[in-house]
Amino acid sequence: MAAPAMASGAGAAATLDAPSPLTLWYRQPATVWTEALAVGNGRLGGMVFGGVAKEQVQLNEDTLWSGGPYSPINPEAWDALAEVRALIAAGRYAEAEAMANARMMGKPVRQMSFQTLGDLWLEFPGLGAVHDYRRALDLDSAVATTRFQVGDSLHTREIFVSPVDQVLVVRLSATGTGRIDVDVGLTTPHAAEVRADAADLLAMRGSNGAEHGVDGALRFTCLVRALPTGGTVEGQGDRLKIRGAESVLLLLAAATSFRRYDDVSGDPDAITAGHILAAAPKPFGRLLDRHLASHRALFRRVTIDLGTSATASLPTDERVRDSGALNDPSLAALYHQFGRYLLICSSRPGTQPANLQGIWNDSLKPGWGSKYTININTEMNYWPAEPTALPELVDPLVALIRDLSETGARAAREMYRARGWMAHHNTDLWRATAPIDGAQYGLWPVGGAWLCLHLWDHYDYGRDIDFLASVYPLMKGAAVFFLDTLVEDAKGGFLMTSPSLSPENPHPHGASLVAGPAMDQQILRDLFDNCVKAAEILGLDPEFRGQCTATRARLAPDRIGRQGQLQEWMEDWDMQAPEIHHRHVSHLYAVYPSGQIDVFDTPELAAAARRSLEIRGDEATGWGIGWRLNLWARLGDAERAHHVLRMLLRPERTYPNLFDSHPPFQIDGNFGGTSGITEMLLRSRGNEIHLLPALPAAWPKGSVTGLRSRGTVRVDLSWSAGRLDHALLEARVAGRHRIRLGQQVTEIDLKPRKPVRVTRSGGKLAVAAL
Repeated sequence: MAAPAMASGAGAAATLDAPSPLTLWYRQPATVWTEALAVGNGRLGGMVFGGVAKEQVQLNEDTLWSGGPYSPINPEAWDALAEVRALIAAGRYAEAEAMANARMMGKPVRQMSFQTLGDLWLEFPGLGAVHDYRRALDLDSAVATTRFQVGDSLHTREIFVSPVDQVLVVRLSATGTGRIDVDVGLTTPHAAEVRADAADLLAMRGSNGAEHGVDGALRFTCLVRALPTGGTVEGQGDRLKIRGAESVLLLLAAATSFRRYDDVSGDPDAITAGHILAAAPKPFGRLLDRHLASHRALFRRVTIDLGTSATASLPTDERVRDSGALNDPSLAALYHQFGRYLLICSSRPGTQPANLQGIWNDSLKPGWGSKYTININTEMNYWPAEPTALPELVDPLVALIRDLSETGARAAREMYRARGWMAHHNTDLWRATAPIDGAQYGLWPVGGAWLCLHLWDHYDYGRDIDFLASVYPLMKGAAVFFLDTLVEDAKGGFLMTSPSLSPENPHPHGASLVAGPAMDQQILRDLFDNCVKAAEILGLDPEFRGQCTATRARLAPDRIGRQGQLQEWMEDWDMQAPEIHHRHVSHLYAVYPSGQIDVFDTPELAAAARRSLEIRGDEATGWGIGWRLNLWARLGDAERAHHVLRMLLRPERTYPNLFDSHPPFQIDGNFGGTSGITEMLLRSRGNEIHLLPALPAAWPKGSVTGLRSRGTVRVDLSWSAGRLDHALLEARVAGRHRIRLGQQVTEIDLKPRKPVRVTRSGGKLAVAAL
């Protein structure tokens, strides 16, 4: 069903109160999707346009994807593997890639897409002339609000998605003599029926469709209940008509029949009816209070102040438009908190993980399927979670890894005749693990291994032994796969992955496929190291520990090339590669998110990594710039990091609603930006806590509270004139930590609930108990 056209603009600009530093606000309605404002509860998402005579809220439900349960493993893959490896070993890379494309790729060679649910439409007949318009999104309340005047009446529309009551809530109200007349409708591009089931209940029921030859297997239901105060409500065909109301409360629930990747037997009618019935007796104030309590329990853990300027009072779209020319440190702070807001709204315990667009997508065929790209993008989504005090939000990613350990065991067994489990460079709702898109992109075997870094990091930040015990089998299974599948390099005797590639970068020999690219070796060093540490902590598997240690010792080391760069491949090909400014910086994984290469412990390799970054260049896609920001911060270059951050905030890479522009929209750039700003202020590696490691001159005075370092340490920082005033550190678990500020280092023992204050005194760090 075609969606109605949107309303036109809203009239004169409003006389506005001073905006909050945590508010996105605008003088006019959104006219395109990337101007609309995002709300969500991890499972349900909405994009609020703020229209006047016609309001649109585009809807998503996190399990509404195309297709159904399927396994794309190519039965010819094992038979072709040995020959592909032999061709790579002989340097016949293009032939190897052609054979892999012909015989090893998934069937189908594309995965399923995350899809829009549809749209909620509110039409207001006879509204009259509008003035003093404003729409806003308050990150602290997670409420999108539209306000404007019609005559002597102030009209207010408030929208949020409750993580407690599992409904999207809309309240329409008017002061004075104003009354609410509104027609409520639902549309969807899926095969569906929309009808009024009762005078106050609108229902949309439908099914998903096939894609790439995989039949649709999901049913979905969306219900809207109208609860007006005063006036009348009547169901007419595919609309609810409300007339003469003092206010209107709308409750929207949505669900699909998805239960897990191999089970679509759920009852969306029962789920949605249950949510509506439970929420309807609660007044708006009660629904709002429950929503605020849940949201703020997460969001308010961190505060950040990087300074302000007169530009902070401008509308958000104007600040982004002029960000290249304006001094606007508070825009960076807003962007930092916006990333945390988006993660809260798109990834909560019990939901699907944040995908390429978080939870927001208005298409049946979004860019790259809006799926899980695990050669960087999915991981980047979760970079801010641990250091910005949102560890619970990693739960959906852990659940995805558990699923992949099941489907990936089949890929390991049938494609490689190996134990354990693995995943290539993408997955979807159905947890497909076969290589897709083309061998030059997809035949990369370490996607699952990279995901395991998040399992270790979640433990390392939180030090929960029970959690470590629960995920250790996943880490071990990923490592076992490589114990079975690494091949020996005939030249140096190193153990390497083959076939593989350096995502998604072609080398100068007419292909991407190689053996042992630098990133693979780096990821496997982390995987083997973390398995050994986990097994030691848990007192398990001495023989397996020995295998990991011995295998790790035979991985190829990082190498420095002729141009002083960190080599991307075993051979020194970097300067001859056809895409020397490629968006990926895969071989710098060892710098960030890993910490294998460090300016203090491995200065020569850190200098080589810096040279690689200089050669690659700062310009990239939105998420590519986000990764570069983290790398420059990790290398301690404050001014270069700030320069790259300003590139990320410019209108070419940030939409008016602050969504990251790849282009098109990809949310990983937002999360990479939040992570990078955090990395400029606090670095955590091993037992070292580095304070203000990359503080730029543009932020001479500021503060941040609630950040986390490894070992369960909360860190608050305050600085002025570009120098630390004090840091407050408090641990939940006892441990010894090295505190670094520039070249100054001290070691302290932190005890639970015994905070300490760190200051600079006489050129040294002084530590005092509080």
